[in-house]
Amino acid sequence: MRVVVTGATGNLGTALVTRLLDADHEVVGIARRTPSAGDLAELVTWVPADLSRDACAPALRGAMRGADAVVHLAWGFQPSRRPDYLEELGVGGTRRVLAAASAAGVPHLVHLSSVGAYAPKRDDVPVEESYPTTGIPGSPYSRHKSAAERLLDRHEADGAGAPRVTRLRPGILGHRAAASALLRYGVPALVPGAALTRLPFVPLDRRLAIPAVHADDVAAAVALALDRTPGGAFNLMAEPPLGSHDLAAALGARAVHVPGRALRAAAWATWHARLQPLDPGWVDLAMQVPLLDTTRARVELGWTPVHTAEATLAELVAGLRDSASGPSPVLRPRSVARQLSERLRRGPITRRERP
Repeated sequence: MRVVVTGATGNLGTALVTRLLDADHEVVGIARRTPSAGDLAELVTWVPADLSRDACAPALRGAMRGADAVVHLAWGFQPSRRPDYLEELGVGGTRRVLAAASAAGVPHLVHLSSVGAYAPKRDDVPVEESYPTTGIPGSPYSRHKSAAERLLDRHEADGAGAPRVTRLRPGILGHRAAASALLRYGVPALVPGAALTRLPFVPLDRRLAIPAVHADDVAAAVALALDRTPGGAFNLMAEPPLGSHDLAAALGARAVHVPGRALRAAAWATWHARLQPLDPGWVDLAMQVPLLDTTRARVELGWTPVHTAEATLAELVAGLRDSASGPSPVLRPRSVARQLSERLRRGPITRRERP
């Protein structure tokens, strides 16, 4: 099978590409910055493309010509002070990928949506795929994931025929190799990753219930979807959901209850003061995402996660402590010295157009 993967150098992308190569599929990777060495560079056909720009259209169509499927993973998390750019990359990029796949006659597109596409939860009862995908208003990430789903809705309503669309809606992804990238995106430049595991306490709302899943298990679900071409949406989550005490225990700290509103106010103040890089919408997302009913994925895809949510969290925290990295530019090693150097050369990550 010839599979085109956008965002192939990211957290999930590298896990998926490795799985596809192990299964002897031909992989075409699309990324703005492509690997220069190692198995990823040598075993994948790379097509450089910036999905935030219309100029990428010819490269996308060329890459997709003759493909059996496209897996669209590309998304952006920074710069948080450029929501216009993030929308153009996430929502606009989805529109461009869908148009190119249709023009190239690709029969199947697997779109990585998110638990963040769902409306705020009403309670902690897991929701099925029919739950509204209207997003969480306070979260730019959630609004953009919801908007991308509307693009897919219109494609299916138009009866375009090609490609058939399968949507995967995973919980929060964890993976050791993503640690350096997550530290760059979410932790102030002067803070080493190891400091996160030396906190005496962490302020968290005791009502937190976060759906999580390992990147390798999501990659397995993508592979199953490619084999079965089911169409429709599938929730992906490992058990059990993560609460405040789970998060604190993984960090070796004590959880101190702080209401979500106070946490959001603190995030808003520190983000506006440029003390940390995460916009307050991430607090809204953490407090409001629903838990996920994964029955459809288990029955129709035959998917069962190998990693528990607790094991996924433990792996990620160990990676944060070690500033673990992966074999691609997106997953490159992170250190305080490297962070300061990049800040001097390119400005703060919250304002870089192309982080």
